[in-house]
Amino acid sequence: MAQVLEFKLPDLGEGLTEAEIVRWLVEVGDVVAVDQPVVEVETAKAMVEVPCPYGGVVTARYGDEGTELPVGAPLLTVAVGPVERATGPGDSGEPTGGGAAESGTSGNVLVGYGTGAPAARRRRVRPTPVSAGSSVPTTGIKASAPADAETSMATGPTIAAAVASAPKPGVVEPRGPVAVISPLVRKLARQHGLDLRQVVGTGRDGLILRTDVESAVRAADEKPAAGAGSVTAPKAEPSVERTPLRGVRGAVADKLSRSRREIPDATCWVDADATELMAARAAMNAAGGSAAGPKVSVLALLARICTAALARFPELNSTVDADAREIVRLAGVHLGFAAQTERGLVVPVVRDAHTRSAESIGAEISRLTGAARDGKLTPAQLTGGTFTLNNYGVFGVDGSTPIINHPEAAMLGVGRIIPKPWVHEGELAVRQLVQLSLTFDHRVCDGGTAGGFLRYVADCVEQPAVLLRTL
Repeated sequence: MAQVLEFKLPDLGEGLTEAEIVRWLVEVGDVVAVDQPVVEVETAKAMVEVPCPYGGVVTARYGDEGTELPVGAPLLTVAVGPVERATGPGDSGEPTGGGAAESGTSGNVLVGYGTGAPAARRRRVRPTPVSAGSSVPTTGIKASAPADAETSMATGPTIAAAVASAPKPGVVEPRGPVAVISPLVRKLARQHGLDLRQVVGTGRDGLILRTDVESAVRAADEKPAAGAGSVTAPKAEPSVERTPLRGVRGAVADKLSRSRREIPDATCWVDADATELMAARAAMNAAGGSAAGPKVSVLALLARICTAALARFPELNSTVDADAREIVRLAGVHLGFAAQTERGLVVPVVRDAHTRSAESIGAEISRLTGAARDGKLTPAQLTGGTFTLNNYGVFGVDGSTPIINHPEAAMLGVGRIIPKPWVHEGELAVRQLVQLSLTFDHRVCDGGTAGGFLRYVADCVEQPAVLLRTL
């Protein structure tokens, strides 16, 4: 006997209410194992693979690639039970459903982005031939609750026969393999009506890049009209392009808008001479030669300076409970840092940064940055920050007035470090200067506290020995 179970889009955590289907990993008729990833979705925080808690045969998929589904909406249906298939020349006659597929369901609860079990090899079930006049119903398998499914399937067809006639609402028809990873590339192709199967990828292993799609679009626009003597219609004026505020862009818009509405922020800034900091970094990385491990970055040093400054000025490592009219001072520092990726701006979080050395913070920043660029950050790695460090100097700019990452109380911005004329020890000299800006929630402290924090950070930048006194 078989049951048809409906797998719904699970709650991916951290208040997420919807996700966009990026890529299906299975097709109708595939045999899936318990906890095998079946679809890749993009949330407002990360791109994750969603595992199915049932083992059996996929009977239906709901939603095309690019479709946005709310949490709790059906993703697919799976027929659970013994798998029976037709035999033919060369077949052993053994069932195709392996032990995992026949086991039914996972005992695990889906949390966040799944249970992390390895994916099983996909197998397709060949439908059992049905002769003319057969009593097998042609209405297929009806997705329903497990108890109802067991009753309805008690006298029904085998899974293989049912799959052949099952209705396929929202099913994406099988197509050729397309080497695309980035959802932005898919979106760009959809906007221009471009078939990605016709695009030759120039990335590694034929991966289709954004430049490949843009080149294909330009080539299509430049293609001459058919017919030598045909009259070309005047080109229509470009229409206004509308981009939905959803996914990462929508999440950023919501958070920044809320920050501006709720937080009375103020910004102070200072120019600092970073010459000694750069010299100290060079000395640290030179000590011990190549056996010293990864090099310490400037961002890691600034992050360590921030944790020391927050120990002196804990008011800035807090949040405001507006309903209770209370300032909540936080014990630990979970340091967020802004990272620009192909999907947009994200803020990974270094947990317990106050307990880490500059080298440890640097290693964690490097790991999280790599995951961000690959689109593999989990929602948990993008939330829970208590203070944010924003290095906008990588964009070649000197200053900024950053918007606080709600519900935090402050953010330190760092501009580019460049040679400039500076008065050093009473004489004009060329020094490595950087502009530091602190945006803070004026509810948690006054300008004296904010200025004290920023001055301590600048002193550590100008004289790294100041930091050594507190380590």
